[in-house]
Amino acid sequence: MRSLSKIAPDWWDYTTLPGELLEEAARLGEKDLLRLQRDGFRIEFFDTLEDFYLAEALEYIHAWRQATEDSPAGICGPIGPTEQLPLVARLVNELGIKLQYAHFWGMDEWVLDGMEVPTTHPLSFERADRELCFDRIAPHLRMPERNLHFPKADTTAYRQSWNGNVRCVVMQGGQGEVKHWAFNDPLRREGEYRDQPPPVSEYRKLGTRVVDLHPLTIIQNARTSGGGVVSAVPTQAVSVGPVETWQAELVSIWHAGKHDNPFGQRLTALMISRGIADTSVPMSLLAEHPNVKFNYFRGGIGTCAAEMH
Repeated sequence: MRSLSKIAPDWWDYTTLPGELLEEAARLGEKDLLRLQRDGFRIEFFDTLEDFYLAEALEYIHAWRQATEDSPAGICGPIGPTEQLPLVARLVNELGIKLQYAHFWGMDEWVLDGMEVPTTHPLSFERADRELCFDRIAPHLRMPERNLHFPKADTTAYRQSWNGNVRCVVMQGGQGEVKHWAFNDPLRREGEYRDQPPPVSEYRKLGTRVVDLHPLTIIQNARTSGGGVVSAVPTQAVSVGPVETWQAELVSIWHAGKHDNPFGQRLTALMISRGIADTSVPMSLLAEHPNVKFNYFRGGIGTCAAEMH
């Protein structure tokens, strides 16, 4: 029987992993992280945040430039981080890139009372995407509204948008403190999953769906987006799933040091490198994806040594 979580005993999460694996991850230095690269798993470091977010923005440009009438293409992008989004709009405008055949998928959205939050909600991800990026693109360059795919609580249309002829060149993401991409959180410790977390093969079958959020995710989002007001953060969201993720040609994860901590940035890299997929650490399932890249801001890697504040 696995250990109980030190964070939320009724849930699975990374604190239920074997202690020796957690200790090994904590010991990794910068050079150790680079040595974790293997076929299908690349790691890149950036010395400045300016270079980091510009490189992230350029993934949008790289994807959208491939879009043609016969072969439309797009990117699935996150809220968290968001600093790349105004840069995307500026690049599109300065380079005069026409987006009529380009597509964009939002990764996730908050859910309240069974419905996705409206764009008037202060935490709305769609609102952030539009205000920080798409509304800033010159009207004659913008992609058609039908090419913007934002997930809804009724996931039918969103899931269908993945099943046509549009290539997802890259799925971007950050990494949350619970080690998720999008809102692919660990599951509750209940029923048939009380003693062991769900098998990877079962988790991999999950598509876009409404999810219950791990308590750590709620606390993190209150810290990063809500001034610490935990009560204002929804406890459910709609999230792109592994089914759609495995349709992306590249999964590109961006570690600025602002969302997950130094330990988490090390743990998932170690597990993906070693091929250790465990659903208590959803990001580790990317060990089975054929093309994954971790991007680190060197100044955000930090240390796992004790430091009192």
